[in-house]
Amino acid sequence: MKLRGKRILITGAGRGIGAAIATAFAAEGADICLIARTATHIEAVAEQIRGQGRRSQALTCDVADPEQVAQVVEDSVSFLGGLDILVNNAGGGELRVRVGEDDVDRWREVIEVNLLGTYYVTRAALPALKQAGDGSIINVGSGMGHQPRSGNSSYNSAKAGVWMLTRCLAMELWEDNIRVNELVPGPVFTDLTAAVFEPGKAHPAIGSEHVKQPEDVVPLALFLATQGAHGPTGQSFSLARRPL
Repeated sequence: MKLRGKRILITGAGRGIGAAIATAFAAEGADICLIARTATHIEAVAEQIRGQGRRSQALTCDVADPEQVAQVVEDSVSFLGGLDILVNNAGGGELRVRVGEDDVDRWREVIEVNLLGTYYVTRAALPALKQAGDGSIINVGSGMGHQPRSGNSSYNSAKAGVWMLTRCLAMELWEDNIRVNELVPGPVFTDLTAAVFEPGKAHPAIGSEHVKQPEDVVPLALFLATQGAHGPTGQSFSLARRPL
């Protein structure tokens, strides 16, 4: 029970990596609030966590809306009685065309969900994390945020921003005993990547990469969640099988 008594907020927790982390953290003794845009998805995960004997609340929210974010974070902190760990997992982007051939509104939306969403949730959660006196923020990033790629500039730029925000926050929050790190999952089979990846198979374009299941990300997330006050901060931890 490595997370016994910990109070955790996870965004994008209705399916995929977020849901896998949520149920695994509950199995380690944590109480968890779940945020996502689709109520049925997060409520199903919350029910599973309650079945594990832990407290859980499901809250719908568009993380790109700062007013919605402020309210659900307030509700989460009230339900949990505080906050020890924040996992910023909400994100995604399927706009895979070159600049000039893209749609301006869709490009902006990718930035809003991935980068601004991480900023809004983190900013709203900071008072509770500081009050806890020993906290951790895990930002789920991407190898795409560490290297350029043609035809995916919105997602690459958004995740690059998340990586820079991670480092800036680490410098600002270490005196509050809050650690801020990036988790890079590498290729994972989810509903959002089903058109691109096959589970258990090699990456279609990168021979060294093996396509993982969401549960394969859990050990690294658990490692980051259980580091003490002198644990790493401002670092990027990757499950990728290639240099980033």
